[in-house]
Amino acid sequence: MSVSEKDRRILRRLAARVAEVAALPVQAERGRLWRDFNALKPHRPMVLAFPEGGWRDLLPDGAAECEGPVLRAWELRLRRTIHRHEHIHDDWPITDLFSVGWVVNVGDYGLKETVIRTEALGSYRWDAPLKAPQDFEKLHFRSIEIDREQTARNLELASDLFGDVLRVRMHGSLWWSCGMTWALINLRGLQQVMVDMYENPQLLHRLMAFLRDATLSELDTFEAEAILSLNTGPDDYVGSGGGGGTDELPADDFDGRVRMKDMWVLGESQEFVGVGPAQFYEFALQYQLPILNRFGLVCYGCCEPLDHKLDLIIEHIPRLRRVSVSPWCDRALAAQKLGDRYVYSWKPNPAMICGPGVDYEAVERATRQTIEIARGCCLEMVMKDTHTFQGDAQRIARWTDIASRLAAEAA
Repeated sequence: MSVSEKDRRILRRLAARVAEVAALPVQAERGRLWRDFNALKPHRPMVLAFPEGGWRDLLPDGAAECEGPVLRAWELRLRRTIHRHEHIHDDWPITDLFSVGWVVNVGDYGLKETVIRTEALGSYRWDAPLKAPQDFEKLHFRSIEIDREQTARNLELASDLFGDVLRVRMHGSLWWSCGMTWALINLRGLQQVMVDMYENPQLLHRLMAFLRDATLSELDTFEAEAILSLNTGPDDYVGSGGGGGTDELPADDFDGRVRMKDMWVLGESQEFVGVGPAQFYEFALQYQLPILNRFGLVCYGCCEPLDHKLDLIIEHIPRLRRVSVSPWCDRALAAQKLGDRYVYSWKPNPAMICGPGVDYEAVERATRQTIEIARGCCLEMVMKDTHTFQGDAQRIARWTDIASRLAAEAA
């Protein structure tokens, strides 16, 4: 890829600014706080804020000046890192690392849903392809194609552009969740899965066993091909929102080749939000366990309320460390179950700052209430799923300032 002098100047200027920010003493302090926090030795509640879709209001794609998708993506990454430092004063550490991910093409399971939508953003429906038991015979494990040549070209380009300013490395996530229920409902349909639990449980068990085995096969491939990355650094995002900094990983016998047991992993089952504990275990958790138990530390949960499933999760996941307490979870019950033995990862309702108007007094009340409810817990407060700020770029910054002030008071 040829890079114009204009694009080179833009990227090097932004990279130099990121390096300057990364050298500030506060970044090392944040890294230390996360290592202690993830060891269940918190100094205070930790605060994280992720704009996610709300970046459209803060620093949209159109803010990029470079030519070409790769350079524009890198430019936006650098600009957003700088914006986070200047405007979102949370506990996310900024480092001088610039990660280039592996280029991996993952196939389908032999059947693929048809997505039906009327616009690029917003709701949609889909036509699930697995309509009858005989369709199961069409399923196969997904193909994994690792494009090492393109990966090497990307790494060489990044190193040439700003390798003397930032520490360029091969590093990146190959998946988000090992929950599998998202793949399940895409194949079978959400309503049909609910019906299957009563009318066709054998098919549902067969499907989940297939997805379990397929996922383990993919993970084994990633491990054998040596393309896994440690997610244990100060700026590694783990679970459904949390810092990955830890001294407990990698495993004691680590020799430089990353294995699953050297990493954090996320399990969740948001699609089973309306499913009771017994069926949650029968159709989801028991199939997730062989995967989750291959990893060094486990995060569980995202938006689903887990309060009435916590006993099962705690009992069956030996290396559980971080548990999501969603906006629809009984916060007091979660505090009782988790205590100081797990990270209490509270996700405030993003509607508080994403709706037509914001009541900042209500934001402060909810935050104070959670800090009091979770007193004695290892509490992190993670604002995420923020898909719009209604054009008001100050909202996430104000939430962060409120949460950080109250966290400091609770220290």
